[in-house]
Amino acid sequence: MNERIIPCILCPNGCELRVAWDGQPSEQSIAVDGNLCPKGVSYAITELTHPMRTLTTSVRVRNGVQRLTSVKTAAPIPRDAVPAIRALLRPATLDAPVAIGDIVLSNAGGTSVDVIATRPVPRRSSEDPA
Repeated sequence: MNERIIPCILCPNGCELRVAWDGQPSEQSIAVDGNLCPKGVSYAITELTHPMRTLTTSVRVRNGVQRLTSVKTAAPIPRDAVPAIRALLRPATLDAPVAIGDIVLSNAGGTSVDVIATRPVPRRSSEDPA
């Protein structure tokens, strides 16, 4: 029998989930204890069988009043895809103006999830210092 403690992050309760399974973790083999709401069970199963993450980072902005804007995946992506998508975003540069929700990277890493801007960056006026 395998066991693992997983802190649940889906609600403010922050339950400490005790997860047990035999053999390879699957939806049928996983037993979850310690959850105060039903979300904990589905979170524990997903975390062991197909962990997902929301990637947040920053991207450079050309000719903007700020030099960076924050971005995130529009939905959770497989945890294993995070390093590759981060590498795709590292050289990215956007042209100002940038609006919240602008697509920075479409179908990021073949996940069918877009990376979107989460901070607006107005265009720098010609009188603004560089």
